Amino acid sequence: MSDKKRQILVTSALPYANGAIHLGHMLEYIQTDIWARFQRAQGHECYFAWADDAHGTPVMLWARSEGKSPEELIDMMNEEHKTDFRDFGVSFDNYSSTHSEYNREQVEKIYHRLDEAGYIERRNIKQLYDEKEGMFLPDRFIRGTCPKCGSEDQYGDSCESCGSTYAPTDLINPRSAISGNAPVLRESEHYFVRLSDFEQRLKDWMGSGALQPEIANKMQEWFTDGLRDWDISRDAPYFGFLIPGTEDKYFYVWVDAPVGYVASFRELCEREGLDFDAWWEPGSTAEVYHFIGKDIVYFHTLFWPAMLMGARMRTPTAVYAHGFLTVGGAKMSKSRGTFIRARTYLDHLHPDYLRYYFAAKLGPGTGDIDLNLEDFVARVNSDVVGKVVNIASRCAGFIQRNFDGMLAQQLPQPELYDSFIEQRQTIAADFEGRNYQSAVRRIMALADEANRYIDNEKPWQQIKQEGMEAHVQAVCTQGINLFRVLITYLAPILPFTLHKAGEFLGRDLQQWQALDQALLGVKINTFQPLLTRIDPVKIKAMIEDSKESLQPATATGNEPASQPAEEDLTDEITIEEFLKVDLRIALITAAEAVPEADKLLKLSLDIGGESRTVFAGIKSAYDPAELVGRHTVMVANLKPRKMRFGTSEGMVLAAGPGGSDLFLLQPDEGATPGMRVT
Repeated sequence: MSDKKRQILVTSALPYANGAIHLGHMLEYIQTDIWARFQRAQGHECYFAWADDAHGTPVMLWARSEGKSPEELIDMMNEEHKTDFRDFGVSFDNYSSTHSEYNREQVEKIYHRLDEAGYIERRNIKQLYDEKEGMFLPDRFIRGTCPKCGSEDQYGDSCESCGSTYAPTDLINPRSAISGNAPVLRESEHYFVRLSDFEQRLKDWMGSGALQPEIANKMQEWFTDGLRDWDISRDAPYFGFLIPGTEDKYFYVWVDAPVGYVASFRELCEREGLDFDAWWEPGSTAEVYHFIGKDIVYFHTLFWPAMLMGARMRTPTAVYAHGFLTVGGAKMSKSRGTFIRARTYLDHLHPDYLRYYFAAKLGPGTGDIDLNLEDFVARVNSDVVGKVVNIASRCAGFIQRNFDGMLAQQLPQPELYDSFIEQRQTIAADFEGRNYQSAVRRIMALADEANRYIDNEKPWQQIKQEGMEAHVQAVCTQGINLFRVLITYLAPILPFTLHKAGEFLGRDLQQWQALDQALLGVKINTFQPLLTRIDPVKIKAMIEDSKESLQPATATGNEPASQPAEEDLTDEITIEEFLKVDLRIALITAAEAVPEADKLLKLSLDIGGESRTVFAGIKSAYDPAELVGRHTVMVANLKPRKMRFGTSEGMVLAAGPGGSDLFLLQPDEGATPGMRVT
């Protein structure tokens, strides 16, 4: 590797401002942080700047449901996110919000440059409009059948099954994810960036090494039919930045989200006195790297570089995509307790545990990463505690008790120390290439070698032999120095453990170049436990805290709630209160499983000329195909409740203890949809 000092900016994909951080998010942020910490450890000027993604329809609807302003909510979540990141050791230099004035300034600058250069076109288009909600529907709030592969319940802009992209109007049987109604077409003027103007430049950039090979190959598919113009505008109501010169047109959230990288860095530059233009103008020798999930590749490798090209700004040096996180080989699940929030994890476990486990799994590609909790406990306890920390704890006691904390003047086997230092460039190359799992394997092989050395020397026996004191001091000094090398290599991964190790040795252990000189003839401090073994009891407690019990079938129209341990029939209501409940006969016209939920079925119900969507927690008791055509009873006047997979517009009634022993209420023969139950 070159000794030349580099200027580097790294970013992570912006977390959305309407939700808590979970371990799936943390995979990316830890991956990014390890790389940033590694670069700083090599002496490079490396900054980590990013932000909350604060705009869009979901935030607007969330604020409406909470009775608060979007600004209040995004400010609250911004502080919550930053606290989670700090407590996980994410060493960001600036964390902002896309709703900042810095971002507005950068978005408008890029827009004006694109417009002045003739890359923006205005034209009328037909869009899907939700008459019930009084709004044009964003792509992600339209669901329907993919026109390419026929997969049902796909988003309005892309199919998760086949990866195809399309216009929302191409969806088969589209419906509003907000109201559940079938939308209608309405005309509206929109603003487009002509991506085709950038086709050759995008191909050249993709072929420059800016993308991983598998991503570069995948992106070639976008050029097969020619690049389509990109709609960068959205109609009011919308939470975002107004397009200059308009009163009811807003920038699409995916316009100002990536600009958030630039704006956050601009904010940092003003605070630290850095030269912003030297990093973002064409011809800059600084390096810019984006770490993202593979699900948002096309935004970062088509739209984003095209915007920068058209605005006469430099393009990213590289965009690095990673895979998804599974837990126990399956998607994260609330009901199983494997949908784990960052804060829930931190309430029970040390952050360095997860940082190490992710590092041991992460390679340079886009394969998914599995968090196997049994393997997690075994690997952390064996590697970090049993191998690395154990070296320091084995040697420190002898140095403290017998030599007043003083290390020997020389190493008994300097060639062993040198062999550890010789691995520095190879391990650095692994970190540079984001091949953390390879770096971890090499470091742990060295830890095994260090432990073998101590086992062979047996200082616990030698200290009992007359005249062996000086040799024991030298052996333990050798062990302490080998530990120092290992913890320095692991510094980007284990920041909290590194800090404690630094207090123990009385040294800053982050800079790799400092390893050129062994620690000899100096005093070290009293050893304190650096990291303890994971207690499996804490894993169980974390899972229990993460579990989200679904409501019993008698209340399946709303978000999950805790079910009481015993029946409680003491909370009486009056007949007048009961008569407010509007019970109707409903015909089940369609039923399907909800992939994101373990117990939910999505039911389409006909209640006499009106269609309703209800999410019911009866998956364990019914095959969806068996329900179609059956009549049941539903609460028709329950306030609709927005869930993350759609809006539930009532609830169906069922009885039973739960599991497979659930029974939908079924009226006698002759009942018709819409008939009131009295």
